Amino acid sequence: MVFAIVEINRNPDLLPNITLGFQIYDSCNNPLFALQGTLWMLTGKGKHILNYRCLRAGLLAGIVGDAGSFCSIPMARVLGLYRQPQISYFSTSPVLSDRNQFPSFFRTIPSDDFQSRGLAQLVIHFGWTWVGILAEDNDYGHYGAEILQKELHESGACVAFSEHIILSRADRNAPHIVQIVHRSAANVVVVFALDSHLVPLFDEMVRQNMTGKTLIASEAWSTSALLSIDKYLKLLSGTIGLAIYSGEMPGFKEYINNARPSNFPDDNYIKTFWATAFDCRWQDSEALPGSWDNKTKLCTGAERIDSVNGVYNDVTRPRFTYNVYRAVYAISVALHDLNICQTPRGPFHHGTCANVLDFQPWQLYHYIKRARFKDEFQTKAFFDSSGNPLAQYDIVHWQLGTDAKLHHQTVGRYDSSAPTGRSLHINSSIILWAGSAQTPVSVCTPSCHSGFRKAAKEGQPTCCFSCIQCSPGEITNQTDSVECFKCPWNQWPNGKQNRCILKPTEFLSYEGSLGTSLTVISLILSALPIVILVLFIHYRNTPIVKANNRNLSYLLLLSLTLCFLCSLAFIGYPTQTKCHIRQVAFGISFAMCISCILAKTIMVVIAFNATKPNSDLRRWVGPQLSYSVIGGSTLIQVLLCASWLIGSPPSSEINIESQPGYIILQCNEGSPMAFWCMLGYLGLLASISFIVAFVARKLPDSFNEAKFITFSMLAFLSVWFSFIPAYLSTKGKYLVALESFAILSSNFSLVFCIFFPKCYIILLKPEMNTKECLMGREASHRNKTIET
Repeated sequence: MVFAIVEINRNPDLLPNITLGFQIYDSCNNPLFALQGTLWMLTGKGKHILNYRCLRAGLLAGIVGDAGSFCSIPMARVLGLYRQPQISYFSTSPVLSDRNQFPSFFRTIPSDDFQSRGLAQLVIHFGWTWVGILAEDNDYGHYGAEILQKELHESGACVAFSEHIILSRADRNAPHIVQIVHRSAANVVVVFALDSHLVPLFDEMVRQNMTGKTLIASEAWSTSALLSIDKYLKLLSGTIGLAIYSGEMPGFKEYINNARPSNFPDDNYIKTFWATAFDCRWQDSEALPGSWDNKTKLCTGAERIDSVNGVYNDVTRPRFTYNVYRAVYAISVALHDLNICQTPRGPFHHGTCANVLDFQPWQLYHYIKRARFKDEFQTKAFFDSSGNPLAQYDIVHWQLGTDAKLHHQTVGRYDSSAPTGRSLHINSSIILWAGSAQTPVSVCTPSCHSGFRKAAKEGQPTCCFSCIQCSPGEITNQTDSVECFKCPWNQWPNGKQNRCILKPTEFLSYEGSLGTSLTVISLILSALPIVILVLFIHYRNTPIVKANNRNLSYLLLLSLTLCFLCSLAFIGYPTQTKCHIRQVAFGISFAMCISCILAKTIMVVIAFNATKPNSDLRRWVGPQLSYSVIGGSTLIQVLLCASWLIGSPPSSEINIESQPGYIILQCNEGSPMAFWCMLGYLGLLASISFIVAFVARKLPDSFNEAKFITFSMLAFLSVWFSFIPAYLSTKGKYLVALESFAILSSNFSLVFCIFFPKCYIILLKPEMNTKECLMGREASHRNKTIET
């Protein structure tokens, strides 16, 4: 304070021709003494006479102090009555921001409101969501803890415990607190207290060898020299906290180094400072009993302050000292503004100004509210509307230096005036946590990884939760996500369910092994009827070929070829055209094929019964009947398919429901009823053919293929009756493959049962391919029947 006043008095640009003076009163950190000193300064007399000012020299411009809030509050109530400006350099109570109660109170240290917000952001910055709070049992601790809990709750963190340090007990209830801290899962503890109040607590922690806890310091002890000793080295290494912003005071170090008793013989404060700095006593001092012993050296006054390695000459970046410096400058700037005021542009009635040599406290109060200073960046106001300064804090980290001592390393800054999200700046690269290079972890429940969501536990804080994997089809790509999200319709979660990937598109393609196999089999089998047709044409005049109407055999073979080829329509990308064609081609070609078989069977029955005397069936013998049966039976299927295509035709569609995780490209059959009608009609034709063939199986063997047709129809119906339940329970490309396989297998059964026996005779048993042989077989059959 003295340095600032001397500097201002030497400054020709600030309060020229006016000299500032000062008076110092020691309140001894006692509210009663602080109130007495306030009245002494107001009245100017040792005997207090309220509402009277008996100052002998100069005017009382303002009061700088007190330090603690419990002393500043009673002072501010009295000074506010007179609008007498008061500027504290260390009172942080949020109550003092109330302008109704304390209208003339200002301060150069931020309110605990800002400190608590800064500590909360510090906690959130390092990802600590489960923290404990220790606060001393007074206004400072209560207000700080209350605001901190509120800020942590709004930021998503939780308080594991909140304990108060009872100041009225000698041990500060340390054993109880240490047990709470030790048992808690919270590895980070925020401590609101003065350094002197923490000594019994930290002693107990050291005694119980407490480790693994990181302490967060409030500004009251974040740079404490009292606690930065070897005794607490293991406990406090890694501590981090907010410290009062350190400013620059050019020339202050030189001033301190020259502040020796010989230069200020009447200043008792210099002697006290000297004795404390050099751990000595003055010859003429009146020592309290026990304060010194015989080994205490005498102060000579010749000691060099720059030789002391401690807080007394470490003034390159002062903290509390800088607040006093700013308080003095705030009053000086206000006095300067008051002094340079010119009528009629003054702020008072009719544009008048105040006289710097004779002004009222409320007039200077007006200028202090608007006092501004210029730093290296811009011009800023000393105080806001509540009398608070710009809230800035240094972030200090306690590190073990190369000298095995604790050092307070500035690792960042907190600025409440910065835009949201940018108020905290931390250089993490220079932080050295105790015992580990990694940031300590303090959470109630470890974070839920991506692919999992948080689920609250009943009766537990929000920071204690369970991690539940996302449901099928949902993902979350963030840690600690509250809910999972569905992927777009064409995407599906990956294995870890932390991102969506494109669903594989599935259809029975020619490139796939299944599609390739069916294609090759279909082409090979479709060539089989052609080969048989060529063979039959070559041996067209043989009895085995001429039997049962060879023209119907030719037509049946062509129909079988078409049936084999129609299975290819089920393979490949299901375009709109292909969806229209494939079921229609299947239905019509199979209808023609089974109609040919039915016609052949009917012709066998008619041919054998027409040989009986006086039979009316003779007129039906001829190709017209067989062609009529084929045409009529096929026409009915054509009409069914035509009405299907006109009414509700099949169409190409994307199916994402049948098989989770796949996009199935398929043909929607349009009308299920039409599909089953078409399939049912084929079953009806096959059943009629089977019944007729079964009835005709006992006719004479010569030229009779009813037995073969019976077996072929039995195999055909077996395939398609097995197909129905399989069709209803199969999905995706396997459904299409199943239908294609049913077409091929049922077709092959017809070829095998009807034509292979004839091919066997033609190729391997040509001696049996004669009329005599066939007639002989018939005669032999008749003789066996007679003998029987």
